[in-house]
Amino acid sequence: MYFDITDFRLFVNVADTSSLTRGAERTFLSVPAASNRIKNIEERLQLRLLDRSPQRIVLTEAGRAYLNGARQVLSRLDQLGSELQQFTSGLSGQVRVQANTTAVTEYLPPILSRFLKAFPDVQVGMREKTSAEIVRNIRDGGADIGVISGSVPTDGIESVPFVSSQLMLITPPEHPLLQRQYVYFKDTLEFPFVSLMDGAASNEFYARAAAAIQKTMIIRVQVAGTDAIIRMVEAGAGIALVPKASLTRLASLAAIGARSLSDAWSIREFRVCARRFDELSPIARTFATLLLDGYRQQPNGAPLDY
Repeated sequence: MYFDITDFRLFVNVADTSSLTRGAERTFLSVPAASNRIKNIEERLQLRLLDRSPQRIVLTEAGRAYLNGARQVLSRLDQLGSELQQFTSGLSGQVRVQANTTAVTEYLPPILSRFLKAFPDVQVGMREKTSAEIVRNIRDGGADIGVISGSVPTDGIESVPFVSSQLMLITPPEHPLLQRQYVYFKDTLEFPFVSLMDGAASNEFYARAAAAIQKTMIIRVQVAGTDAIIRMVEAGAGIALVPKASLTRLASLAAIGARSLSDAWSIREFRVCARRFDELSPIARTFATLLLDGYRQQPNGAPLDY
């Protein structure tokens, strides 16, 4: 069988976007050229890889197998390129990182800043995903390093402890929930919420938690970041759930009340994962090491606990 790297990149982009048009744009191809390439792949393999409709594109079972192989090949090529960089004057290349909402907003920015200053020729492609999506993408070769939380199964990949994070309820001052000694997630669902915009990984996490007890969240206001959430709560727009790290960083800027959630799942253990850490490219391994070392210890050597 004949395989083509551009075909692999096109197919991965089409699958990631569920759109031939957007997939073609990402691969720098015209839509007719992309469509013709997909058709040629299917004819060459004598397999149907995509089911197309005016609304969306769906992978067949054979298409999912082809996608998995394409991701692995592209990942290995990226790794090979990074490995060869160690024989040049300096490290360069790309690191593909995926993390959930809390990690993206609170834990990764300071590490990313240090990393990019130390390695200005390296590109870091970072995407916010749910923990389940991250594990799947790491396993399939769609990302090099992931930061996940919760009890997501990590079969087939490696993961190491990172930090722990307490989920906090924030409310306007004098809110009735502040009078309770213990506040559970189900208690908060009686009130309207301020949340991040649609598509945020944390929104999906909370929606699943509500659905598990056959309830829904009442979303009154949606904003673009945790800073805006806290200001909206201060203004009386609703209540919200934020990581303790965010509250510690921003609470002094606003007049709000706060309580720890009493649900066991509100204390989330974060982990850094990769398919195999010893198989990461040199630059990806450097990023993972910097990430873990940056949060494992305080100056006095004590473990960090957020």
